[in-house]
Amino acid sequence: MNRFLFGSFIIIAILGGIAGTSRYRSELGLARQRLYNLGSQVIETSCGPIEYARVGEDYPVLVIHGNGGGFDQGLALAQGYLGQGFQVIAPSRFGYLRSPLPPGATPTKQADAYTCLLDALGIDRVAIFAVSAGVTSSVQFALRYPERVSALILQSPNAPGKVGLVPPPKPVFNALMHSDFSFWALTTYFGSSMHPLVGVPKNFTLTPEFQDEVEAALRGVLPVSARADGSVFDTYVSNPEINIYPLTNIKTPTLVISAVDDPMALHEGARVLAKQIPNARLWAIPDGGHLLLGHTEEVKGQIVQFLQQHAAEMTNNP
Repeated sequence: MNRFLFGSFIIIAILGGIAGTSRYRSELGLARQRLYNLGSQVIETSCGPIEYARVGEDYPVLVIHGNGGGFDQGLALAQGYLGQGFQVIAPSRFGYLRSPLPPGATPTKQADAYTCLLDALGIDRVAIFAVSAGVTSSVQFALRYPERVSALILQSPNAPGKVGLVPPPKPVFNALMHSDFSFWALTTYFGSSMHPLVGVPKNFTLTPEFQDEVEAALRGVLPVSARADGSVFDTYVSNPEINIYPLTNIKTPTLVISAVDDPMALHEGARVLAKQIPNARLWAIPDGGHLLLGHTEEVKGQIVQFLQQHAAEMTNNP
């Protein structure tokens, strides 16, 4: 992967000369328009400005996106795995889109920012649905503010232990993520080589439907430059910190969902989370990789059932 990224910058320069930039400009413009159409807001909080989108009513669920995401990824996750009957609050984490990366950012500060956002919105308690790199700050939130979280869902989680995808040298990754054109060219002309970035298992058979999902996941990162600070922070600062958290202190009912063949957030790490968190249950998916390809409906059923159970408990025990 590292050699691929190094060599790709040379190839990208050549492609830029022979292919022109009209398609790139068009697709980048469409990506920016898509973000605008989703109607996020920036709210001033005691922790600083935070971008978020809020959709629906009833039981509030804070949906925390992964690496390369933003509020838009949170909304897509909610649409795919929650459906109707929930109030979705989807923030952009530090360094993503219109949520700035503060000096000295840490997952602890990010967890505090969730609290500031909830305070500004007048919401006392929520369930949390977090995926991938969003798990670190969500676990920290559950540790620091147990009274404010009623249920914790950790999907394809960043977890203690070995990492499945070793990042390239930080300067290389930083340069790639700050270049919309480089990222666009890589995903456009070398799509299959980029599949590890979204956790597609090696030799996994991609049906046309799965191929569309993978390509949508890669396209959804554009404009990558607006997510670069957050992605670099996640990769080199936030993700490793999960290894030092006192998971046994988490009191929140927790559902851990992980594919056995996830090459990015390894299943053995999800097992550690489920084993160490006292009130946790692990649901192992046999295949599908990081994106849980082919299992959306069954995962949605499990998540909704879990949330409805704990929503009822919160209603009966305010």
